[in-house]
Amino acid sequence: MSKLRNGVFVAPTLLLAGCFSPSSDLPAGEAAYRVMPAASDTLGTLEYRIGVLDTLSIRVFQESELTFPEISVNSAGTINFPFIGEVTAAGKTPIQLSREIEEGLGSRYIRDPQVVVGVVTSAAQRVTVDGQVEQPGVYEIAGTSSLVESIARARGLKFTGVDDEVVVFRMIDGERHGAVFDLKAIREGKAEDPEILGGDRIVVGFSALRGAFENFLRAAPLFNVFTRF
Repeated sequence: MSKLRNGVFVAPTLLLAGCFSPSSDLPAGEAAYRVMPAASDTLGTLEYRIGVLDTLSIRVFQESELTFPEISVNSAGTINFPFIGEVTAAGKTPIQLSREIEEGLGSRYIRDPQVVVGVVTSAAQRVTVDGQVEQPGVYEIAGTSSLVESIARARGLKFTGVDDEVVVFRMIDGERHGAVFDLKAIREGKAEDPEILGGDRIVVGFSALRGAFENFLRAAPLFNVFTRF
């Protein structure tokens, strides 16, 4: 009977050998922050950041043909502006977008252009938190948030969540990018808390070790039926 007891404990142990890792090809550590900067670098001014489906007003001083009371940011986060073409707007402040349009117009078409960008209507910006969190779902944010704040909205990680393998996916210039962050290090103050923008998707990895242990605990009463005599 002792062999049976040992077998009961050994079988789950053999499963505790790793964790689900969909992010092995994604940037991590310092490389991750080059893709998605820390919130402390960008949130200090509390400036509004343009989001997907926002409606903007763009005015070019003394250029009525280049003045638009309303222009919408499309689902890819871009706008089309005369002479310049497609310009990424999502994730930028109105001032940043103004400067970019000024540079585009000034390089070829208008001498010393003065551009003012305003936000007419702000679409509800949403962040998706998925994977091993207590309450996966889509959460609204006001402009920007941080990774820790977003995870808190989802009531934190499950027991089976991997806190050193949290992936953030983001559309940048029409392409999907991803980066891996160490939530444990962030909480301990050893790493910066990355900025989260509307449209981002956060996925918390699954720990096979913890998952197997959790399954073992659920099955323990059944094992006890066979081990008692």
